[in-house]
Amino acid sequence: MALLEQWRSIAYNETTGRDKLQQLWAKYFQEEKDIYAQLLKNPDEVVKGTVKELAEKFNVSVMTMTGFLDGIDESLVEANPIEEMEEDTVVNLGFDKALLYKNMVAAEADWLYNLEEWNDIFDEDTRKALYKEQKSSTTIVKDKKVYPNDPCPCGSGKKYKKCCGKK
Repeated sequence: MALLEQWRSIAYNETTGRDKLQQLWAKYFQEEKDIYAQLLKNPDEVVKGTVKELAEKFNVSVMTMTGFLDGIDESLVEANPIEEMEEDTVVNLGFDKALLYKNMVAAEADWLYNLEEWNDIFDEDTRKALYKEQKSSTTIVKDKKVYPNDPCPCGSGKKYKKCCGKK
């Protein structure tokens, strides 16, 4: 069984029990935060190694590193073979900074996009702009409703009901 499949069977197992899953995720989120804090200290360095080597480097279990690789995957410049990776699979953590920030916002992971390390990467205005860009990308904007007595949107100058609104 590939590592990712093992990770998902543990992390999303509904038969495990709520308390045990909450403990697992609380521990994972703290370890994830620590890994990101280290990566963001030197954001231009592309960290590479096997899954096992990276787990050892960041002092986490192979399963935690697998979950981390799954989470960061959409923010990477060069994708990893996460679906079939094993402990000896070479992976990289070269991420697109803006994309990573926006993906953290999309995941509503405020413990990640509010890390102090972001202050050295983006100024406050840039972070606000990236935040706003991500939030607005998922906002549905409805067109203004045109009522029968409104001017026709085609620009004819007629009322909508006498122009494009005729049935």
